[in-house]
Amino acid sequence: MNQNLTKEKQMNPTRIEIDCSTGIESIIELTDAEVAELAVQAAEAEARKAEEDALAAAAAAAKEAAHAKLAALGLTADEIAALSK
Repeated sequence: MNQNLTKEKQMNPTRIEIDCSTGIESIIELTDAEVAELAVQAAEAEARKAEEDALAAAAAAAKEAAHAKLAALGLTADEIAALSK
């Protein structure tokens, strides 16, 4: 049995370039280097988002702990809210 083991190259994503002076639109396949750079940028953005989420969660936890400590001192919810503004 003769099997064709050649693998078809998958197309990279494309971009559209428009020449404003002529109005001609060109659809251009991204190079492998451009695709790799997009992957790096996506990973960096994901890492920044995770860091921002962690900082926001830490801030929320600190605020909740502070409210609990104020409540333990006998402050009412309205008094705690007034201090939080």
